[in-house]
Amino acid sequence: MTTLTGLDATFLYLETPEMPMHVGSLNLCELPAGFRGSFHKAVKSHIGKRMHLAPVFSRKLVFMPLDLGHPLWVEADTVDLGFHIRRADPAGKGTAPMTLAAVHELCATLHGEPIDRRFPLWEFYVFDRIQLPDGRRVAGFFSKIHHAALDGKGGVMLANAMLDVGPEPRQVAPPDPARRRKLESDLKLGKMIGSVFSSSLGQLAKLARSLPSAASTLGSTLARHTVSTASGARPAMPVKLAPATPFNTGITAERVFVTATLPLAECKAMGKAVGGSLNDMLLWICSTALRDYLRQHHSPPKKSLVAAMPVSLRETGASDASKLGNQVSMSLVELGTHITHPLKRMNAIMASTGKVKTSLQSLKGLLPTDYPSLLAPWLVGGAARLALNAYGKSGMATRLPMVANLAISNVPGPPVPLYLAGARFLTFHPLSIVMHGLALNITIQTYAGHVDFGIIAGKQALPHAQDLARAIEDAFNQARLLLAPSPPPGAAAVSPRAPRASVAQETTSGKSPSVKRARRPNTAAVRNNNAKTNAHPHGKHPTPVSSAKKSSRQSAAKPARRTGT
Repeated sequence: MTTLTGLDATFLYLETPEMPMHVGSLNLCELPAGFRGSFHKAVKSHIGKRMHLAPVFSRKLVFMPLDLGHPLWVEADTVDLGFHIRRADPAGKGTAPMTLAAVHELCATLHGEPIDRRFPLWEFYVFDRIQLPDGRRVAGFFSKIHHAALDGKGGVMLANAMLDVGPEPRQVAPPDPARRRKLESDLKLGKMIGSVFSSSLGQLAKLARSLPSAASTLGSTLARHTVSTASGARPAMPVKLAPATPFNTGITAERVFVTATLPLAECKAMGKAVGGSLNDMLLWICSTALRDYLRQHHSPPKKSLVAAMPVSLRETGASDASKLGNQVSMSLVELGTHITHPLKRMNAIMASTGKVKTSLQSLKGLLPTDYPSLLAPWLVGGAARLALNAYGKSGMATRLPMVANLAISNVPGPPVPLYLAGARFLTFHPLSIVMHGLALNITIQTYAGHVDFGIIAGKQALPHAQDLARAIEDAFNQARLLLAPSPPPGAAAVSPRAPRASVAQETTSGKSPSVKRARRPNTAAVRNNNAKTNAHPHGKHPTPVSSAKKSSRQSAAKPARRTGT
């Protein structure tokens, strides 16, 4: 019997039919050579042998009497694999395989449906046959696991426990028959109520002990981020509200889901070329794509879009699949979407992420992942959920300003291919949560040499979802023209699609300013006096290429590819 932490329980308390609080992923799978039979049946058999490796598969919720405190995790008496692992595509001879666009549409629908809380909080859907746009046939695997059970990095840890690094499934020791399982039928009412009070008292005592050091840390942090003016002291980083966008609206249960895939090595090399990180480069790609999408369908705000970014509080190298609860907080990053020049936009992003890193290093130990359990379901699951529901359904989400416009999450995934029941995962496109006021979520996961984008949104907030997926590809190709060196003779073409004319108009000077990392000297990646030019693909505008980027010439010139249609 384990009590949920306050953060884990909050995902249950705030859940509504319009806002299911689960995360997932869509994996396209290459079946083993000569495979015969049903991939769905193979997956069900494979998972059945490994359920004991991660408690999430067999534990279920038990709610406190009168909702006095956080729910408990206990092991289910039985787990019906037929209920949890379902075939998603039509079965039967002569049935045509599903197109990838149809798979995305079905995943969007399934992701908008809450998980039944009477059972362990996970669902898997298996596609036996999918027809890709290039004619290949593959299988598919779509997962849904409630966010109360795991966060993004926890999902990667779970995948490492359940999957294999080769086509031959590894041998797994069977569960220990001597292990005593705590079942729902073993629970006693008195012990459940007692755990609420003991847990709450423990949390309050912990809070009291941490207050002196927390106050000292917070005070020094505020002092470092406060400047003196003639009128007195003020914060150096005042809280800024995000501008109004179509993404800040109430939502229904209807979803749209699209994907994009980029080469990881080139993204890393381009981030390094400007003195930034992979995360900075991916944020620039998202920023440029959002700017392009809004220019195409709406009008970009004059202020920068702001992204809410989850920040993992897990220790580096954590790999215990038995500890999959949420250890995450939230930060805000300005995306510089109001800045026309692409490299100045990169400067703005790096300055914003630099401030976030500095603040989080000081405050990481203060960020809570738990709070007292007593009456929390009434306070958070009652009052807070009603307020959030009213905020979304009354139209206030469209009229009132928000602190962020969308959520962007970057999850580092496994660097090598993974296999499920002998089938190789070709992609690892994540799906996350959208909510009233934040109706767009872009979750990014690195996997086996590429970067997979999963874009999930309320249907009304992103009616042209595929255009945003294309804009991500275009943004990557724009970065190539600005930052990447010329490919060696005989290499693949630089871009599968010509960049849009609006990009060329933004870079007509033929020169690029130095791109500097905040508080880091000598990080200029594109210098005017060393710039070399390559012909623009349209033969109109020169594109500067820095001699400082020679170190990235070893990365292969792989075109951006979209797994959608």
